[in-house]
Amino acid sequence: MTHDLTDTIIALSTPPGAGAIGVIRLSGPKAIEVVDKVFHGKDLSQVEGYTVHFGKIKDEEGKVLDEVLVTIFRRPRSYTKENVVEISCHGSNYIIEQIIHLFLRKGVRSANRGEFTLRAFLNGQMDLSQAEAVADLIASDSASSHDIAMKQMRGGFSDEIKELRQELIDFAALIELELDFGEEDVEFADRERLEKLVEKIQVVLKKLIDSFHLGNVIKNGVATVIAGRPNAGKSTLLNALLNEERAIVSDIAGTTRDTIEESLNIDGINFRFVDTAGIRKAQDSIESIGVDKAMSEIQKSTVALHVVDISDTTPEMVWSDIDTFKIIGTRFVIILNKMDLNPYTKPEEYYKEGLISAKNIITTSALNKMNIEALKEHLYHTVIDHPELMDQTIVSNTRHYDALHKSYESLAAVLHGLQSGITGDFVAMDIRQALHFLGEITGEIHTDDLLESIFTRFCIGK
Repeated sequence: MTHDLTDTIIALSTPPGAGAIGVIRLSGPKAIEVVDKVFHGKDLSQVEGYTVHFGKIKDEEGKVLDEVLVTIFRRPRSYTKENVVEISCHGSNYIIEQIIHLFLRKGVRSANRGEFTLRAFLNGQMDLSQAEAVADLIASDSASSHDIAMKQMRGGFSDEIKELRQELIDFAALIELELDFGEEDVEFADRERLEKLVEKIQVVLKKLIDSFHLGNVIKNGVATVIAGRPNAGKSTLLNALLNEERAIVSDIAGTTRDTIEESLNIDGINFRFVDTAGIRKAQDSIESIGVDKAMSEIQKSTVALHVVDISDTTPEMVWSDIDTFKIIGTRFVIILNKMDLNPYTKPEEYYKEGLISAKNIITTSALNKMNIEALKEHLYHTVIDHPELMDQTIVSNTRHYDALHKSYESLAAVLHGLQSGITGDFVAMDIRQALHFLGEITGEIHTDDLLESIFTRFCIGK
């Protein structure tokens, strides 16, 4: 992946397809100059940045392609820190194509995926973690995922990482200096202070590492399977949660043969519900496939709602079911459904130590929408154990999580070395490892392969 910042790039920044307007973006040394040659309105070479101008775009033969608004951003006060021009034209595919091809004939190059944000990173407008947050912000589909992306784009934990990394660099420099005077047996770096610094950094890193589970849930949604025996009311429960008739409901057991998937936002968290076939010994080959798929969805889920028809299911039957398909890492919530048919059922009868906890049993009547709001609240708190964490820095990026974990392990090696009294060259080596992984988060250390992996996931035009 080559990074040529001397040419000028162009791309459509609004979604492709016909619409009211389309926004075409150019960035590079000649962005203003090349647009000025085909724009008939004000002299763009003389206008101030952050100004918008009305005029016409004409091709080489003087044909008017469209009436447009041109917005000028002069370097370095632009998204990419280069000269940037945004052309707002009518959203006709034909018009957009004609305007872009006009600039391609003028020597402008089509932008690669994520190249505008890549240039912003390479030009020092943002660090790598902030650049990645741009893609997360575009992809955010809930209030919580939006908030995480915004915090990260505005600096998030990268500012804190940079500060801690700089303190570690200062100590590393002293240890490296000691190595230069190895024969004189001098000690410039206070080992006790270094040990306290490493422990302080580890505390910060551990907090960020522990936040990843929550961040990953918020970013990708919560895989929530609705499982149970046939006719337990699984589809009715899905309909009650969604407040619409999404799934077919019937008194005939085994109605649901395939999975039905729908999403529901609960207090800013997206839950991806999967209604599955009733789990029993299948009556035919089609139902057998449905049962297999149900078991597969349980294995992949973060939360499993095990729906129980209390009118004909004993506690022992429930315990047997849960014991059969209980998956490590999946959080089971027992839904004692059809309470309207047996209102005297005692939930505590279904508790079983080590298998089903009291807090994870909810009584409902899905048909009458009884306790549905309470179930939603319970689901929210099932994945967010401590709501106050939502106001703190949360890691949602797998790459950042891996780098933080590796840095934490390197710092653990530094501590072990200091406490074991090993020589400065080995301590320095472990510190360099920790600095490397911390630097990977913010982009102070990067490779072309890493940048390509990150920015090719962006859309073209961003």
